[in-house]
Amino acid sequence: MPNDAPPQPIHSAKDALDALAGILGGALSGPVAAADDPAAALLNDPDVATAVTGRLRGAGSGAGNDTLCRWLYDAFRAGVPELQLAVLRFVPTLAGVYMCRAVSRKPQAGFEAVLLALYAHAASQRGGAAGEAAAETVSLPNLANPSPYHDAKVPPKGKPAELDVAVLSPPLEPHGTMRATRRARIVGAVLELYHGKLAHMPISSKMDFCEFCVAWAGTPSKLDAGADKPRLPDASAGAAEKWRRVPLPWELFQPVVRIVAHCLLGPSRSDELKAQATRAAECLYWRANETVDAPALLATRSLMRLSQMVEEPIPEPSFSGAIENMAELEAMRANILNTKN
Repeated sequence: MPNDAPPQPIHSAKDALDALAGILGGALSGPVAAADDPAAALLNDPDVATAVTGRLRGAGSGAGNDTLCRWLYDAFRAGVPELQLAVLRFVPTLAGVYMCRAVSRKPQAGFEAVLLALYAHAASQRGGAAGEAAAETVSLPNLANPSPYHDAKVPPKGKPAELDVAVLSPPLEPHGTMRATRRARIVGAVLELYHGKLAHMPISSKMDFCEFCVAWAGTPSKLDAGADKPRLPDASAGAAEKWRRVPLPWELFQPVVRIVAHCLLGPSRSDELKAQATRAAECLYWRANETVDAPALLATRSLMRLSQMVEEPIPEPSFSGAIENMAELEAMRANILNTKN
């Protein structure tokens, strides 16, 4: 990634914050630039989030000489876990803007360099640094096997049926360049990496992701009926970016649904996040319904049904009946003892 000036080396969160302050100039306030915990500021501070996401959405971002992309690349490659979390915090905006612009075939060498670095890290985590990383699978029970909790009326014949294996994530092949045929797989793997760290991500990052899901789906939501449809913030103060509908093959659709499900059903108590996740789930459902994608349709339909379920409070246990039964038993016991005497 070329750059006009030699980049500052990044070895710690303090180095990263100082370098970011130099890139953004006056966009960061003094307290943020001099924060006692630079890693926490990079991850959670709203001023940092607004400044970085605004630059990523801006016109001309993502080019090969984009200093902010160079900062994201160097900060993640520094190998500091806190810095890697801070970079992953901006994955929704990075991937969202990239996929929308990729439809129009705009050059985005800066975005692609960061995404490829994240993809390589995801592959190395699966032990695939020297070759293809293994697929992530989960074993599902096979109903052809007898239940371990009941005696089978008829003993099973032959060998027991093998467990069904579901593929959560296909193998990751080593890629050094971004091509249209592998774009969805690379971005999907980056979203899987982001999903693995969702518990550490601030709500604003999850909100950004749900907003881009609506843009990617490109289908209307019933929640927008009768009101002005919310749209993503302007890419810059002078011109608005047109967020386009993008292709959503299963290798990209699956991690998207998993992240939306976390936003919708996870431990967060933010009503705003849950409302935005509900809207994203509905838009993805209508997109799957439009394209007649059976796996995507089943996943989003189940997610919508879960979102419509009302959580009923668990009733407090009552011991009044047990107390009455114990009193009756004590009376019977006393009568029996009196009779024997």
